[in-house]
Order: sequence, then C-alpha cells, then structure tokens
Amino acid sequence: MITATLVFLVVLTLIGFSIRERIRLRLQVWPRHRSQKLWEVEPRFTPFSEAIVSLIGMAGGIYLSLILILTFLDLNVPERMRLGGIEMDVLAAFSIAVAVLQPFVIRLWSGIRGRLGS
Repeated sequence: MITATLVFLVVLTLIGFSIRERIRLRLQVWPRHRSQKLWEVEPRFTPFSEAIVSLIGMAGGIYLSLILILTFLDLNVPERMRLGGIEMDVLAAFSIAVAVLQPFVIRLWSGIRGRLGS
C-alpha cells in the first residue's frame, strides 16, 4: 500500500514538473501583443491549459502510434501491468512516461546544440 502511494506521488510529481517545463517552453513563444476584448465568448487559452493539452495530446499520439506498430508487426504485449496496488495498461503507461520526459529531452537537446555552436 505504501509502495503504491509512493509510486503515485512520484508519478504525479513528474507530471507536475513536465507541465511546468511545457509552460516554460510555451511562454518562450507566447504572443505578447494579443488583443483581448471583453465581449469575446471564445475560450481563453493559458500556458497552463496549453501545456496540459500538449501533454495529453502527445501521450495519445504516442499511444496510437504504438498500437499501430504493434498491430502491424503482430507483436503481443501484456495488456495490463500491476505496480503496487495500481493496475494499468502497459502501452498507456509507457506513452505517458515518454510524453512526460519529452520537454526535458527538448531542453537537453537545445543545451547540447547550443554548446556545439549549431
């Protein structure tokens, strides 16, 4: 029980850091001169909401790609895995993990490219 709670908190913390990094990346290209009208009925997107949409969209795209690849190659992967007291879909967990790590890989890659002078 304690292991499952600890794993859940670690995963939740990683997702929080990933969302924070996505917000930081989004703020770098956020348009500063948007015209805001009080009578607009359109939803207003914030860096936080766009970061969450990006995280979920990225994880969904990775999940669908994995399903297509595994179906095409006719590979069998266990459908569920049990981690502590939590049971989850293996491909969904892998997809979310890759999506959570993606902004950190982008930052690392940008740092490496910056040091190499490219």
